[in-house]
Amino acid sequence: MTTLEKYTNYIVDKYENFPQSRYLTLIVLRKAESEMIFRTEGSGEGLSKDSVHPGVNSDDPISRVTISKRKQTAVERRTGRELLRQHNLLLYSGGAREGDEEDICALNRNKPCGICADCMIYGYAVGGGGAQKSRVITDDAFSLLSYQSVTAKRTFNALYDNNTMRDPVTKEASSSIQDDEYVKPETMFIDMQTLKDLTAIEIHYVIANILRSRRYGAISSRLGKMRNTLIGAIFSDCELFSNLELTQTVYDQLGADNRKFPLNEQQVKSEIITAVEKLSHEVIGNLEILSESEVTTLIEDIQQTYASPEKVKSLLTDITQLYSNE
Repeated sequence: MTTLEKYTNYIVDKYENFPQSRYLTLIVLRKAESEMIFRTEGSGEGLSKDSVHPGVNSDDPISRVTISKRKQTAVERRTGRELLRQHNLLLYSGGAREGDEEDICALNRNKPCGICADCMIYGYAVGGGGAQKSRVITDDAFSLLSYQSVTAKRTFNALYDNNTMRDPVTKEASSSIQDDEYVKPETMFIDMQTLKDLTAIEIHYVIANILRSRRYGAISSRLGKMRNTLIGAIFSDCELFSNLELTQTVYDQLGADNRKFPLNEQQVKSEIITAVEKLSHEVIGNLEILSESEVTTLIEDIQQTYASPEKVKSLLTDITQLYSNE
């Protein structure tokens, strides 16, 4: 935890029930590495998109592809839960580590244990009593370029066993031909996640979940490959600017000549850092931006921990023990 030692004023020592006004905002660049589909419902629905202004001072709006906040954190908390389950740290309801599988702590079953790392960091709610507000604050992520620039359509069909569109038994032709909109590979999204009142080991856990998560959106067994890169981190005593404002600022800074798909990733990273510094001056509050070398060292610290099963289990066990007396 050496990278975070100089920022102890912004990091809590233990879990507290009351807000402490200590924030860490993570600046993440999400880059599609395959075709991706982000939609709200099932097959046949169009991609999620919003009409917004392209830049901060622009007049005419454009459509941008949107990754909803839930589509992001749902993937990342499942990544963390897999590791907790692997090390037997997903507790059963009531606190027992062994018991009926019907009572295991699981998402969307209205039976959270309320004492594991996932419940206490990402939040939970039980009908009839018991809740923990998420300490990972998220917002929708927007594509840097317009919807028209980063999407396409692909026609697909469902073949029978004989590798044709005709049923081998009834000889009838199939009508199962559909179009799907998808996000093109190398599309970039700028995202911010704000961690509120987390300890140093909880911060490591959340960042690791972001960097270890690789598939997002629909049909993730065949599509949806994405790479997340931590570009920056900002400690503060308040929330900062929004995902949309940061995206619009970077869009402006790129200039018309550089807004051609696919974008240059290194240039986008550079513009994000510049935009963060610019927008930070407008924040009413106390904040400290980690240097590029500090961010790199922080990632290396996490990589070293997660390369060792023993260190990972120790980290997850220490996090779980934070809530043992609550």
